[in-house]
Amino acid sequence: MQKAFVKKTSMKPYILMCLFMLGMISCGQDQTSDSNIEPAEAALLMAEDKEITVLDVRTPEEYAMGHLEGAQTLNFFDADFSESLDKLDKEKTYIVYCQAGSRSAKAIALMNSKGFTSVYNLSGGITAWEEEKQPIVK
Repeated sequence: MQKAFVKKTSMKPYILMCLFMLGMISCGQDQTSDSNIEPAEAALLMAEDKEITVLDVRTPEEYAMGHLEGAQTLNFFDADFSESLDKLDKEKTYIVYCQAGSRSAKAIALMNSKGFTSVYNLSGGITAWEEEKQPIVK
């Protein structure tokens, strides 16, 4: 009769590997999910607080085709985009949008890293804004 060889192993490597994997998964998730704002909620905030700055990070051509009322334009693709953000008041509240939400999410991540205290990403961008029949300026 053969004896079964049982090797005693520690659970520590497995736990560490699981923690590592969990960390990698969470790093890939959208870091702006808690700052997303739906178009109706954004419209309400803009109506209630006239001090909110609406920031359009699309190209000048996209902006000219239609934009939110009072929106300032700051082209995400400009080489000096990051430096342009440095000129903005970090204490103000911003609603940032693009066409569908991708560029604005990246812009918000950059703004957060620069110390901006109150930034919101218009979920779905101007596309969602228009789908919800919110007004645009042409």
